Amino acid sequence: MKTIKNISAIGLGAIGCAYTSKLYDFNPEGIKFIAGEERAERYRRSGFIINGKKYNFTYIDPKEKCQPADLIIVSVKSNQLTQAICDMRNHVGENTIIISLMNGITSEEIIGKEYGMDKILYALCIGIDGNRKKNNISFSNIGNITFGEKVNKVYSEKVQKVKTLFDNAKIPYKIPEDMMRALWYKFMVNVGINQTSAVLRATYGVFQSKNEAKELMESAMWEVVKLSQKVGVNLSKNDIEKWQKVLNALGRDSRTSMCQDIVYGRKTEVDIFAGTVCKLGEKYGVDTPVNRTLLNIIKLIE
Repeated sequence: MKTIKNISAIGLGAIGCAYTSKLYDFNPEGIKFIAGEERAERYRRSGFIINGKKYNFTYIDPKEKCQPADLIIVSVKSNQLTQAICDMRNHVGENTIIISLMNGITSEEIIGKEYGMDKILYALCIGIDGNRKKNNISFSNIGNITFGEKVNKVYSEKVQKVKTLFDNAKIPYKIPEDMMRALWYKFMVNVGINQTSAVLRATYGVFQSKNEAKELMESAMWEVVKLSQKVGVNLSKNDIEKWQKVLNALGRDSRTSMCQDIVYGRKTEVDIFAGTVCKLGEKYGVDTPVNRTLLNIIKLIE
């Protein structure tokens, strides 16, 4: 089995920086970052400080012809995905594996529609409390990347290749038997904690200590649980309780990505969270008043 040696990455937010820095530490020559000329020049001038360590990554312009990547890691915001799909075109070859660390439950299908679902491994990251301010990224808990095919009773060659890479780079990971359930679990988490923390401008510590905040978060999550039962994923109260244990291990002073977006005046991903919940609610006849309210509030703040 051929190993992954040539990695291209697109997206250098807190999540992208946290995990790709581990790959860079493992093999600096093996990873390059796709970035347009102006953005790349800005990155070169300032570099990135990740948990106190300076990184000067290697950048490649999207227009530049290059050897196809063995692996492409996509970790952009949802409103940047269309451009990212165009920018990574020169990096996609016959045997390229693509994983998306983006939030939501739709990015894999969107990328797969352009490049083929045979290249896609489903993925998510959870338990990381990354924060980014300009070029400074910090996290106290790196969490893990959960990835795989839709069903992983037996590991495919693509899964084995990524598993070997993550083992070598010391990136924590999980390969669930039912990947679609894992994606819906992460979607439930994002819908709950990201949106309510954005409205409250609250750190994880608020949700660890204030019952009112936890109840608000869970009310948004329950609407996802009800939808999951309509599509056969069947999340339950146990999944909400499972998240509480993860939440309690996160840095008290850290914020979700959506809370950071609100604090720093950036566009949020509310459309792929509450927006998706409301659309699915209409499709399956499930009332979603909490997410409808969160959608309206966050849109108004934006």
